Amino acid sequence: MYNLKFNIDYIEGIKHNRQKRGSEIMSNSTTDLGKESIGRLLLKLATPSIIAQLVNVLYNIVDRIFIGRMQNGDVAMAGIGVAFPIVLLVSAFAAFVGMGGAPLAAIKMGEKDNNEAEKIMTNSFSVLLIIAGILTVIFMIFKEPILWKFGASESTIKYATDYLGIYLIGTVFVQIALGMNPFVNTQGFAKIGMMTVTIGAIINIILDPILIFGLNMGVKGAAVATIVAQAVSAIWVLRFLTGKKTILKLRKKYLKIDIKTMKPVFALGIAPFIMQSTESLVLVSLNSQLQKYGGDLAVGAMTIMSSIMQIILLPANGLTQGAQPIISYNYGAKNIDRVKKTFKYTVLATLSYTFFMCLILMIAPEMVVKIFNNDPSLLEITSWSIKIYFAGIFIFGIQAACQSTFLALGQAKISLFLALLRKIILLVPLIFILPIIMEEKLFAVLLAEPVADVTAVLITSICFTVFYKKTLNVMDKNENKFFENEKPSIN
Repeated sequence: MYNLKFNIDYIEGIKHNRQKRGSEIMSNSTTDLGKESIGRLLLKLATPSIIAQLVNVLYNIVDRIFIGRMQNGDVAMAGIGVAFPIVLLVSAFAAFVGMGGAPLAAIKMGEKDNNEAEKIMTNSFSVLLIIAGILTVIFMIFKEPILWKFGASESTIKYATDYLGIYLIGTVFVQIALGMNPFVNTQGFAKIGMMTVTIGAIINIILDPILIFGLNMGVKGAAVATIVAQAVSAIWVLRFLTGKKTILKLRKKYLKIDIKTMKPVFALGIAPFIMQSTESLVLVSLNSQLQKYGGDLAVGAMTIMSSIMQIILLPANGLTQGAQPIISYNYGAKNIDRVKKTFKYTVLATLSYTFFMCLILMIAPEMVVKIFNNDPSLLEITSWSIKIYFAGIFIFGIQAACQSTFLALGQAKISLFLALLRKIILLVPLIFILPIIMEEKLFAVLLAEPVADVTAVLITSICFTVFYKKTLNVMDKNENKFFENEKPSIN
């Protein structure tokens, strides 16, 4: 009886120690990524991330709501839509560093190597500052010729240049706020990460009507409100990452960039960068084709639809971001069962959300469009376009869950392929090919999106299924064998 109890306790002790290896780093945090219930953890981390992403959506949506109610609001919105690809590109560089570095820092934490995790984070901060300087100079010099190439017209170019000229001044704040916040979330401080964007959004909402209408600054006021909000968010992030509550701190000794440290960050970050930067390329392609076949009105419709797309995708991304620290941490700690359970919960949640949002858009598109503008012509073309453009979004939750999981597991090459697949390989070519082979040109341009969405989801699902069976299942079996080999014989 004693021997049996000893053996059971011994085995449980091994399991405990393996789990502890992945959780004791978080002992100072209220969130134990290695031991807490997966469902509870996902709810705890994802809810603030979802709220943060919803709040983040407000940056652009609130701007567009107020701009849409200006005199010539429909033209002004089209101008903002033309400038928006550059805004996305600036954000993409923040994701390049932040979303490349944060999962690697989480993995190092799971391996009990906090010094290396801090080196990754601080090096990433230095790179973000350099990127901010380069982007500001380049876009300030070439913004007008770029905007003409992006689909601007004689009536929209002034609004686009007015907005972008001011927005670019705050590039450094955007890089810090968006690029460093993933390092807050990946430590398990999801509420702090949520506050980063919440504070900024509240400031933006307050300042927008004051500057746009009160001071009669128009689109320039919207841009000023945005950069002030981003500046406050950046200060908030830096204060936390240099304060007492954070697990990982920004260290002066790691400010000098180490190429060896940053190479894996760049390799992993290229996927989210391409995901966001290709969104910019997609908008440029769409705006140029829509301008060709539908004029400023069609470009204005796309401005509204791009905001709706953010409403759908950003909360889904918030959910997957909540899951990423759990997946990365437990993968580093070799707790494969927890990795698999987290993935399954993530797929179910994201798929349910995208299906629900698609249903709303198909049933009541007019209700959504009226949030932005009440112009009858714009309302009619946008409502019609929505039913085509978003027809494939109902299964996109699968794409979001699989791709974020690949990223969390450090699978840079697969993430890169999937990032390229939907936008570069499928969507952009279809935007130009379908109008050639179809009579209804405007319909054909819009149809490219659902065709690309459905095809990408099918291919991504196949890729993840293969990876799941060949990698995660194999690792899980090896883990079980470890326990069996360590089990002493019962005498």
